[in-house]
Amino acid sequence: MKIISMLPWADWLALFSFFALWVGYAWFARIRGKRDQSLIATTNQYRQKWMLQTTARDPRMLDGLITQNLSQTPAFFSSTSIIIIGGLFALLGTTNKAAELVGEIPFAQPTPLLVFELKILVLVGIFVYAFFRFSWSMRQYTFVALIIGGMPPPESFASGESDRQHYAQRAGNLVSAAAETFNDGLRAYYFSFAAMAWFFSPLALVLATALVVLILYGREFRSEVLQVLRD
Repeated sequence: MKIISMLPWADWLALFSFFALWVGYAWFARIRGKRDQSLIATTNQYRQKWMLQTTARDPRMLDGLITQNLSQTPAFFSSTSIIIIGGLFALLGTTNKAAELVGEIPFAQPTPLLVFELKILVLVGIFVYAFFRFSWSMRQYTFVALIIGGMPPPESFASGESDRQHYAQRAGNLVSAAAETFNDGLRAYYFSFAAMAWFFSPLALVLATALVVLILYGREFRSEVLQVLRD
């Protein structure tokens, strides 16, 4: 209860704006992506085509290697998140020195020690969320490997004994789910940089969050990579 009275209304407003922009952009990207093909939606189409090609291959060692390589990225970020969380908890033990160091930076507003610790805990929460998304993405890729390993042979699809479209769509949907989960974790990393601006001032937090939203929008809806994938 003490932190509620110590934290100025400007900080509460900035913190609310931070999470509102984060959640709002995630909702916008998911809805807009279905209508106006976003980067993740466009690559999901390629994932569906990949799984359709997988049903015609035998053996499927190439697909297994691709799946393994894809799972290594969320595994790396998952491990990195644990290290960052540990570093932030270690920072809580030296908040006096850290607060003094931040206070010496130009334009940084003086912050009570308890409020400074709250800001660190917000960062911890962001990276905990990122860890869960990355680890879940990693597990989903293992499920993709299971589906690929359990696919009937190409002859079974060619004879009509097994439904090629059914298997390809199910596997493609699972690969897409793993990619979207990874994208959620990566988005959390982007917003963690915005959260760091809160150590300077509430206004810096709002401006940094808006900048992150603009960067994400540009990369997911207006990037050159997206144009290449659409052509």
